[in-house]
Amino acid sequence: MSAWNCGIAGCGREFDGPEPVIVHQTTEHQRHECKVCGTIVPEGYFAIRHAFDEHTRSEYVRAYDADSSDVRAREAVKEEIEENADLQSVVEQLNARSQ
Repeated sequence: MSAWNCGIAGCGREFDGPEPVIVHQTTEHQRHECKVCGTIVPEGYFAIRHAFDEHTRSEYVRAYDADSSDVRAREAVKEEIEENADLQSVVEQLNARSQ
């Protein structure tokens, strides 16, 4: 089984799968304020998902001073997570922690 790394700058922790990475990013890192709309979201996967599900690519590019390679890189992360992670399990784990 290959390791999954936390991609948040300065972290780099390794995990056995995508679900623990998402839980880690959500519980161990600062929240992120969306530069497009100001919504506060967990850093990492959830911030990427918010940006690309709630906003256009051009809004993202303008707000984050990004380019097409930045967009492609984040879309690839989102796609890889969604193809490999049990997101329902992540939600259940996060809900269990908040009780």
